[in-house]
Amino acid sequence: MPPQKLEIFKSLEGWAEDNLLVHLKPDETGASLTSWAIWTRAWTAEENRHGDLLNKYLYLSGRVDMKQIEKTIQYLIGSGMDPKTENNPYLGFIYTSFQERATFISHGNTARLAKEHGDMKLAQICGIIAADEKRHETAYTKIVEKLFEIDPDGTVLALADMMRKKISMPAHLMFDGQDDNLFDNYSSVAQRIGVYTAKDYADILEFLVGRWKVETLTGLSGEGNRAQEFVCGLPARIRRLEERAAGSAKQPSSPVPFSWIFGRELVL
Repeated sequence: MPPQKLEIFKSLEGWAEDNLLVHLKPDETGASLTSWAIWTRAWTAEENRHGDLLNKYLYLSGRVDMKQIEKTIQYLIGSGMDPKTENNPYLGFIYTSFQERATFISHGNTARLAKEHGDMKLAQICGIIAADEKRHETAYTKIVEKLFEIDPDGTVLALADMMRKKISMPAHLMFDGQDDNLFDNYSSVAQRIGVYTAKDYADILEFLVGRWKVETLTGLSGEGNRAQEFVCGLPARIRRLEERAAGSAKQPSSPVPFSWIFGRELVL
């Protein structure tokens, strides 16, 4: 990253302390006292609590194969993730803005489904997690909003770059030792039952474009103007493609077994 871009983030230390740390629950551990470091450690700690809580819920429910769950976790951590942010904070904060809103929506939808099926405890758990994700979303969208204020051309180019590469969720490399298409199959089930859908993807992008006032940016370079036009027109384009795909959808595919639920088969 060019030195002048790095200077932007150094200059925002005070702003980050005033505008980001207020969205965290108290955390007094860690080493570096910079606002960025405090935020990153505490955010990671909160996300870890989410995983621990859901893991314990699954264990206590007795309805899943915990050996396969733990194998999936091991493989996932070992595989890592490739969000295509290229160690670029512009891309990274755009990614997390999108991803945190996506998890806010998906946990909220899971809470709704759990309530509909009578599991009030799971509904409560997912509702609390969704609220945490909403706070995280607020913080990350504030960062990108500030970047648009300081460097509109560089930020809109980063947004267009990120959207051309598409936003993949952090678990896109997950594997259970059996299904090479586990994430795709899991995503298909989530789409079918309404946990996280292509419509949600378009809605999130539309929300962020509006939140950051991308349509009203002025003084952009020629490349920046083209990026602005691309990003602002993308939600409608995604919706048209989704409608076309839904209209020409094939018959349901053959059921696929999921090792997490003892090989039970689900329709995608």
